[in-house]
Amino acid sequence: MSPLVYYLFTLIFFVLAYCILGWGLNLQFGEGGILNFAYIGFVAIGAYVTGVTSMGPPQDGSNQKWILGWTLPFPLGLLLGGLASCILAVIVGAIAFRRLRTDYLAMVLISASLVLYDIINNFVPLFNGADGLNNVPEPFADALGLDANTFVPFFTGVTLIVTLIMWWLMSRITRSPLGRTIRAIRDDPDSASALGKNVFRYQMTAMLIGSFYAGIGGGLIIEFSGAFNTSAWLPGETFLIFAAVIVGGVGNNKGVILGALIVPVVFTQLPKFLPDVPGHPGLILNIAAIAIGVLLMLTLWFRPQGLIPEKKRLSALMPGERATGLRAMAFGQRAATKESR
Repeated sequence: MSPLVYYLFTLIFFVLAYCILGWGLNLQFGEGGILNFAYIGFVAIGAYVTGVTSMGPPQDGSNQKWILGWTLPFPLGLLLGGLASCILAVIVGAIAFRRLRTDYLAMVLISASLVLYDIINNFVPLFNGADGLNNVPEPFADALGLDANTFVPFFTGVTLIVTLIMWWLMSRITRSPLGRTIRAIRDDPDSASALGKNVFRYQMTAMLIGSFYAGIGGGLIIEFSGAFNTSAWLPGETFLIFAAVIVGGVGNNKGVILGALIVPVVFTQLPKFLPDVPGHPGLILNIAAIAIGVLLMLTLWFRPQGLIPEKKRLSALMPGERATGLRAMAFGQRAATKESR
Protein backbone atom coordinates (compact mmCIF):
# COMPACT_ATOMS: atom_id res chain seq x y z
CA MET A 1 0.00 0.00 0.00
CA SER A 2 1.36 3.40 -0.95
CA PRO A 3 1.88 5.99 1.81
CA LEU A 4 -0.72 8.26 0.19
CA VAL A 5 -3.45 5.60 0.33
CA TYR A 6 -2.50 4.73 3.92
CA TYR A 7 -2.68 8.41 4.81
CA LEU A 8 -6.09 8.87 3.16
CA PHE A 9 -7.59 5.89 5.01
CA THR A 10 -6.25 7.32 8.27
CA LEU A 11 -7.93 10.65 7.60
CA ILE A 12 -11.19 8.91 6.68
CA PHE A 13 -11.09 7.02 9.96
CA PHE A 14 -10.71 10.23 11.97
CA VAL A 15 -13.59 11.84 10.05
CA LEU A 16 -15.82 8.91 11.01
CA ALA A 17 -14.64 8.82 14.63
CA TYR A 18 -15.17 12.55 15.11
CA CYS A 19 -18.61 12.28 13.51
CA ILE A 20 -19.60 9.87 16.30
CA LEU A 21 -18.06 12.13 18.93
CA GLY A 22 -19.72 15.18 17.40
CA TRP A 23 -23.17 13.57 17.31
CA GLY A 24 -22.93 12.73 21.00
CA LEU A 25 -21.93 16.26 21.94
CA ASN A 26 -24.50 17.73 19.56
CA LEU A 27 -27.28 15.85 21.35
CA GLN A 28 -26.10 17.23 24.69
CA PHE A 29 -25.17 20.75 23.64
CA GLY A 30 -27.01 21.38 20.37
CA GLU A 31 -30.26 19.58 21.17
CA GLY A 32 -30.28 19.71 24.97
CA GLY A 33 -28.38 22.90 25.74
CA ILE A 34 -26.00 21.11 28.15
CA LEU A 35 -22.56 22.77 28.24
CA ASN A 36 -20.65 19.55 28.82
CA PHE A 37 -17.07 20.78 29.04
CA ALA A 38 -16.14 17.38 30.50
CA TYR A 39 -17.00 15.58 27.26
CA ILE A 40 -13.44 14.46 26.55
CA GLY A 41 -13.44 12.71 29.94
CA PHE A 42 -16.24 10.43 28.75
CA VAL A 43 -14.30 9.78 25.56
CA ALA A 44 -11.27 8.80 27.65
CA ILE A 45 -13.24 6.41 29.89
CA GLY A 46 -14.63 4.68 26.80
CA ALA A 47 -11.14 4.34 25.35
CA TYR A 48 -9.57 3.05 28.57
CA VAL A 49 -12.31 0.51 29.31
CA THR A 50 -12.26 -0.73 25.72
CA GLY A 51 -8.50 -1.19 26.04
CA VAL A 52 -8.42 -3.02 29.38
CA THR A 53 -11.22 -5.36 28.31
CA SER A 54 -9.39 -6.27 25.10
CA MET A 55 -5.64 -6.51 25.85
CA GLY A 56 -5.51 -9.00 28.71
CA PRO A 57 -3.62 -8.69 32.01
CA PRO A 58 -0.17 -7.05 32.26
CA GLN A 59 2.82 -9.31 31.68
CA ASP A 60 4.63 -10.64 34.72
CA GLY A 61 7.69 -8.61 35.61
CA SER A 62 6.59 -5.51 33.69
CA ASN A 63 6.02 -2.15 35.34
CA GLN A 64 2.70 -1.69 33.59
CA LYS A 65 -0.53 -1.94 35.59
CA TRP A 66 -4.21 -1.74 34.77
CA ILE A 67 -7.52 -3.08 36.03
CA LEU A 68 -9.63 -5.93 34.60
CA GLY A 69 -7.22 -7.28 31.96
CA TRP A 70 -9.88 -9.13 29.97
CA THR A 71 -9.57 -10.41 26.40
CA LEU A 72 -13.06 -9.88 25.06
CA PRO A 73 -13.61 -10.02 21.29
CA PHE A 74 -14.77 -7.09 19.22
CA PRO A 75 -17.29 -5.45 19.65
CA LEU A 76 -17.92 -6.50 23.28
CA GLY A 77 -15.06 -4.38 24.62
CA LEU A 78 -16.27 -1.43 22.55
CA LEU A 79 -19.80 -1.73 23.95
CA LEU A 80 -18.45 -1.98 27.51
CA GLY A 81 -16.51 1.24 26.87
CA GLY A 82 -19.74 2.97 25.89
CA LEU A 83 -21.53 1.60 28.95
CA ALA A 84 -18.69 2.72 31.23
CA SER A 85 -19.09 6.26 29.91
CA CYS A 86 -22.83 6.02 30.65
CA ILE A 87 -22.10 4.99 34.23
CA LEU A 88 -19.83 7.99 34.64
CA ALA A 89 -22.58 10.18 33.17
CA VAL A 90 -25.06 8.89 35.76
CA ILE A 91 -22.68 9.79 38.59
CA VAL A 92 -21.82 13.25 37.24
CA GLY A 93 -25.36 14.06 36.11
CA ALA A 94 -26.96 13.04 39.40
CA ILE A 95 -24.75 15.58 41.16
CA ALA A 96 -24.77 18.38 38.59
CA PHE A 97 -28.29 18.42 37.13
CA ARG A 98 -30.24 18.54 40.38
CA ARG A 99 -29.51 22.15 41.26
CA LEU A 100 -27.19 23.62 38.63
CA ARG A 101 -27.85 25.13 35.21
CA THR A 102 -25.99 26.85 32.37
CA ASP A 103 -22.79 28.55 33.51
CA TYR A 104 -22.57 26.88 36.92
CA LEU A 105 -23.24 23.49 35.36
CA ALA A 106 -20.43 24.06 32.85
CA MET A 107 -18.02 24.99 35.66
CA VAL A 108 -18.86 21.84 37.62
CA LEU A 109 -18.47 19.63 34.55
CA ILE A 110 -15.07 21.01 33.56
CA SER A 111 -13.97 20.64 37.19
CA ALA A 112 -15.12 17.01 37.13
CA SER A 113 -13.03 16.45 34.00
CA LEU A 114 -9.93 17.87 35.68
CA VAL A 115 -10.48 15.70 38.78
CA LEU A 116 -10.87 12.62 36.60
CA TYR A 117 -7.71 13.54 34.69
CA ASP A 118 -5.67 13.86 37.89
CA ILE A 119 -6.96 10.56 39.27
CA ILE A 120 -6.13 8.59 36.13
CA ASN A 121 -2.81 10.37 35.63
CA ASN A 122 -1.56 9.74 39.19
CA PHE A 123 -3.22 6.47 40.24
CA VAL A 124 -1.07 4.06 38.22
CA PRO A 125 -2.91 0.77 39.03
CA LEU A 126 -6.03 2.09 37.31
CA PHE A 127 -4.93 2.62 33.69
CA ASN A 128 -1.12 2.65 33.94
CA GLY A 129 -0.90 6.31 34.91
CA ALA A 130 0.56 8.87 32.53
CA ASP A 131 2.04 6.16 30.28
CA GLY A 132 -1.43 4.90 29.51
CA LEU A 133 -2.27 1.78 27.54
CA ASN A 134 -0.05 0.50 24.74
CA ASN A 135 -0.12 -2.43 22.32
CA VAL A 136 -3.89 -2.73 22.35
CA PRO A 137 -4.67 -5.68 20.03
CA GLU A 138 -6.08 -4.87 16.61
CA PRO A 139 -9.56 -6.38 16.13
CA PHE A 140 -9.68 -9.33 13.69
CA ALA A 141 -5.97 -8.90 12.84
CA ASP A 142 -4.96 -12.41 13.93
CA ALA A 143 -8.09 -14.12 12.62
CA LEU A 144 -7.81 -12.52 9.16
CA GLY A 145 -4.01 -12.34 8.97
CA LEU A 146 -3.92 -8.55 8.71
CA ASP A 147 -0.65 -6.64 8.90
CA ALA A 148 -0.06 -2.98 9.75
CA ASN A 149 -0.91 -1.85 6.20
CA THR A 150 -4.00 -3.94 5.55
CA PHE A 151 -5.49 -3.35 9.02
CA VAL A 152 -5.95 0.40 8.45
CA PRO A 153 -8.35 0.14 5.46
CA PHE A 154 -10.09 -2.87 7.02
CA PHE A 155 -10.79 -1.17 10.34
CA THR A 156 -11.78 2.02 8.53
CA GLY A 157 -14.47 -0.05 6.84
CA VAL A 158 -15.56 -1.47 10.20
CA THR A 159 -15.70 2.06 11.60
CA LEU A 160 -17.83 3.12 8.63
CA ILE A 161 -20.38 0.42 9.49
CA VAL A 162 -20.41 1.49 13.15
CA THR A 163 -20.78 5.14 12.09
CA LEU A 164 -23.76 4.36 9.86
CA ILE A 165 -25.45 2.52 12.74
CA MET A 166 -24.80 5.43 15.10
CA TRP A 167 -26.08 7.89 12.46
CA TRP A 168 -29.31 5.91 12.08
CA LEU A 169 -29.82 5.75 15.84
CA MET A 170 -29.17 9.47 16.33
CA SER A 171 -31.50 10.37 13.47
CA ARG A 172 -34.26 8.32 15.06
CA ILE A 173 -33.65 9.93 18.45
CA THR A 174 -33.65 13.53 17.25
CA ARG A 175 -36.84 13.01 15.20
CA SER A 176 -38.70 11.20 17.98
CA PRO A 177 -40.89 12.73 20.73
CA LEU A 178 -37.85 12.33 23.00
CA GLY A 179 -35.81 14.59 20.76
CA ARG A 180 -38.59 17.18 20.55
CA THR A 181 -38.91 17.23 24.33
CA ILE A 182 -35.15 17.65 24.77
CA ARG A 183 -35.20 20.62 22.39
CA ALA A 184 -38.19 22.12 24.18
CA ILE A 185 -36.30 21.92 27.48
CA ARG A 186 -33.30 23.55 25.81
CA ASP A 187 -35.42 26.47 24.60
CA ASP A 188 -37.43 27.00 27.80
CA PRO A 189 -36.98 24.55 30.68
CA ASP A 190 -39.45 26.37 32.93
CA SER A 191 -42.25 26.14 30.38
CA ALA A 192 -41.48 22.48 29.72
CA SER A 193 -41.58 21.79 33.45
CA ALA A 194 -44.91 23.65 33.74
CA LEU A 195 -46.32 21.35 31.04
CA GLY A 196 -45.44 18.30 33.12
CA LYS A 197 -42.08 17.34 31.61
CA ASN A 198 -39.46 16.03 34.03
CA VAL A 199 -36.53 18.27 33.10
CA PHE A 200 -34.01 16.33 35.17
CA ARG A 201 -34.97 12.99 33.62
CA TYR A 202 -34.78 14.26 30.05
CA GLN A 203 -31.46 16.01 30.64
CA MET A 204 -30.08 12.81 32.14
CA THR A 205 -31.31 10.89 29.10
CA ALA A 206 -29.51 13.27 26.75
CA MET A 207 -26.40 13.05 28.93
CA LEU A 208 -26.45 9.23 28.89
CA ILE A 209 -26.96 8.89 25.13
CA GLY A 210 -24.32 11.49 24.33
CA SER A 211 -21.86 9.87 26.73
CA PHE A 212 -22.45 6.47 25.13
CA TYR A 213 -21.49 8.01 21.78
CA ALA A 214 -18.39 9.49 23.43
CA GLY A 215 -17.40 6.08 24.78
CA ILE A 216 -17.90 4.38 21.42
CA GLY A 217 -15.82 7.03 19.66
CA GLY A 218 -13.04 6.73 22.24
CA GLY A 219 -13.08 2.94 21.96
CA LEU A 220 -12.72 3.07 18.18
CA ILE A 221 -9.79 5.47 18.50
CA ILE A 222 -7.82 3.24 20.90
CA GLU A 223 -8.47 0.16 18.80
CA PHE A 224 -7.31 1.96 15.68
CA SER A 225 -4.19 3.58 17.15
CA GLY A 226 -3.35 0.81 19.63
CA ALA A 227 -2.51 3.27 22.42
CA PHE A 228 -4.10 5.92 24.63
CA ASN A 229 -2.71 8.06 27.44
CA THR A 230 -3.46 11.26 29.31
CA SER A 231 -1.85 13.47 26.66
CA ALA A 232 -4.67 12.44 24.28
CA TRP A 233 -7.48 13.95 26.35
CA LEU A 234 -6.38 17.28 27.66
CA PRO A 235 -9.23 19.79 28.27
CA GLY A 236 -8.52 21.47 24.93
CA GLU A 237 -9.72 18.35 23.12
CA THR A 238 -13.26 19.03 24.36
CA PHE A 239 -13.20 22.49 22.78
CA LEU A 240 -11.97 20.91 19.53
CA ILE A 241 -15.16 18.83 19.37
CA PHE A 242 -17.21 21.88 20.40
CA ALA A 243 -15.63 23.81 17.52
CA ALA A 244 -16.59 21.05 15.08
CA VAL A 245 -20.22 21.17 16.26
CA ILE A 246 -20.42 24.98 16.23
CA VAL A 247 -18.76 25.41 12.82
CA GLY A 248 -20.77 22.62 11.21
CA GLY A 249 -24.10 23.68 12.69
CA VAL A 250 -25.45 23.35 16.23
CA GLY A 251 -28.44 21.02 16.38
CA ASN A 252 -27.86 19.55 12.91
CA ASN A 253 -26.40 16.05 12.52
CA LYS A 254 -25.39 16.70 8.92
CA GLY A 255 -23.63 19.87 9.99
CA VAL A 256 -21.61 17.82 12.50
CA ILE A 257 -20.28 15.72 9.60
CA LEU A 258 -19.07 18.85 7.83
CA GLY A 259 -17.63 20.23 11.05
CA ALA A 260 -15.79 16.96 11.73
CA LEU A 261 -14.25 17.16 8.28
CA ILE A 262 -13.17 20.79 8.65
CA VAL A 263 -11.98 21.19 12.25
CA PRO A 264 -10.57 17.94 13.68
CA VAL A 265 -9.32 16.56 10.36
CA VAL A 266 -8.28 19.47 8.11
CA PHE A 267 -7.01 21.70 10.93
CA THR A 268 -5.76 19.03 13.38
CA GLN A 269 -4.94 15.68 11.79
CA LEU A 270 -3.82 16.94 8.38
CA PRO A 271 -1.02 19.21 9.71
CA LYS A 272 0.48 16.24 11.62
CA PHE A 273 1.44 14.67 8.31
CA LEU A 274 3.08 17.81 6.94
CA PRO A 275 6.88 18.23 7.24
CA ASP A 276 8.21 20.66 9.85
CA VAL A 277 9.53 24.04 8.85
CA PRO A 278 13.36 23.92 9.06
CA GLY A 279 14.50 25.47 12.32
CA HIS A 280 10.94 25.76 13.66
CA PRO A 281 9.72 22.36 14.87
CA GLY A 282 6.05 22.32 15.81
CA LEU A 283 5.34 25.62 14.06
CA ILE A 284 2.76 24.10 11.70
CA LEU A 285 0.78 22.55 14.56
CA ASN A 286 0.79 25.85 16.44
CA ILE A 287 -0.43 27.70 13.36
CA ALA A 288 -3.18 25.10 12.95
CA ALA A 289 -4.32 25.66 16.56
CA ILE A 290 -4.45 29.41 15.95
CA ALA A 291 -6.40 28.83 12.74
CA ILE A 292 -9.03 26.80 14.64
CA GLY A 293 -9.53 29.68 17.09
CA VAL A 294 -9.82 32.21 14.27
CA LEU A 295 -12.27 29.97 12.40
CA LEU A 296 -14.42 29.60 15.52
CA MET A 297 -14.50 33.36 16.13
CA LEU A 298 -15.39 34.10 12.51
CA THR A 299 -18.18 31.53 12.62
CA LEU A 300 -19.66 32.93 15.82
CA TRP A 301 -19.47 36.47 14.45
CA PHE A 302 -20.67 36.06 10.86
CA ARG A 303 -22.66 32.79 10.94
CA PRO A 304 -23.51 31.75 14.51
CA GLN A 305 -25.98 29.15 13.28
CA GLY A 306 -23.13 27.24 11.58
CA LEU A 307 -22.55 26.22 8.00
CA ILE A 308 -25.64 23.96 8.00
CA PRO A 309 -28.21 25.52 10.38
CA GLU A 310 -30.61 23.58 12.54
CA LYS A 311 -33.83 22.66 10.78
CA LYS A 312 -37.09 24.16 11.97
CA ARG A 313 -39.09 21.05 12.73
CA LEU A 314 -42.87 21.22 12.51
CA SER A 315 -45.03 18.29 13.59
CA ALA A 316 -48.61 17.83 12.44
CA LEU A 317 -51.33 17.63 15.10
CA MET A 318 -53.37 14.49 15.47
CA PRO A 319 -57.13 14.82 14.74
CA GLY A 320 -58.01 14.90 18.46
CA GLU A 321 -55.27 17.43 19.18
CA ARG A 322 -56.41 19.58 16.25
CA ALA A 323 -60.01 19.59 17.54
CA THR A 324 -58.84 20.45 21.04
CA GLY A 325 -56.77 23.30 19.65
CA LEU A 326 -59.70 24.66 17.65
CA ARG A 327 -61.95 24.56 20.69
CA ALA A 328 -59.31 26.38 22.74
CA MET A 329 -59.02 29.05 20.04
CA ALA A 330 -62.81 29.48 19.89
CA PHE A 331 -63.02 29.75 23.67
CA GLY A 332 -60.27 32.36 23.68
CA GLN A 333 -62.04 34.40 21.00
CA ARG A 334 -65.33 34.32 22.94
CA ALA A 335 -63.56 35.38 26.14
CA ALA A 336 -61.88 38.26 24.32
CA THR A 337 -65.22 39.37 22.85
CA LYS A 338 -66.84 39.41 26.30
CA GLU A 339 -64.00 41.47 27.75
CA SER A 340 -64.28 44.02 24.93
CA ARG A 341 -67.97 44.44 25.69
